[in-house]
Amino acid sequence: MSETTIALVTGANKGIGYEIAAGLGALGWSVGVGARSAEARDAAVAKLRAGGADAFAVPLDVTDDASVTAAAALFSARYGRLDVLVNNAGITGGMAQMPTTVDLDVIRAVVETNVLGVVRVTNAMLPLLHRSAAPRIVNMSSGVGSLTKQSRLTAETGPIGAAYPTSKTFLNAITVQYAKELAETPIRINAACPGYCATDLNGFRGTRTPAQGAAIAVHLATLPGDGPSGRFFDDDGEVPW
Repeated sequence: MSETTIALVTGANKGIGYEIAAGLGALGWSVGVGARSAEARDAAVAKLRAGGADAFAVPLDVTDDASVTAAAALFSARYGRLDVLVNNAGITGGMAQMPTTVDLDVIRAVVETNVLGVVRVTNAMLPLLHRSAAPRIVNMSSGVGSLTKQSRLTAETGPIGAAYPTSKTFLNAITVQYAKELAETPIRINAACPGYCATDLNGFRGTRTPAQGAAIAVHLATLPGDGPSGRFFDDDGEVPW
């Protein structure tokens, strides 16, 4: 069995996810490009391979049990393990999301992808991660998920949102719970804030590039065995929950 590090990045066909896959591929890792769209997924894999990365396609819809089970089976059959999981797939739910008027179906859809999707994929991949010598999980969060920052009502924390920001707060909270349960294992799990990156999620209004946003995920994916777990980081260090 190859000793090459094996990684899976969800939502890796574009934006920050693509750049995370590229960053891990540049380390010489074998990287699974998880995405729903076959056309976008295959195009991303082709581009990554053209750049020298060992990338392969992983059909994956994080909201679908059968799709996630099939993805886990793919890694099991091909490698027998998974070393790094980056839960990057996410949606904003669109605007507006004022809590007094928000459509509850919008909240449900956002949580289904941004939180339940992470749980679904993580739990399906955990048996494979437990077979790794240095398993790492990175959950892509956002600075708007920091309850400490959001509770400073005068702070610049983006527009009011009852779905997207709160889903990232939820994701941060569940990251901590995973870290507590897995504390006696080699698994290191942390949340990452990529900063305000220009992607289609925000109409490309961000002030950072997707490659810049991907850097923190690559860093957390390569933590040493005594590295932190159950924490929240951006490029400048630890972010308050």
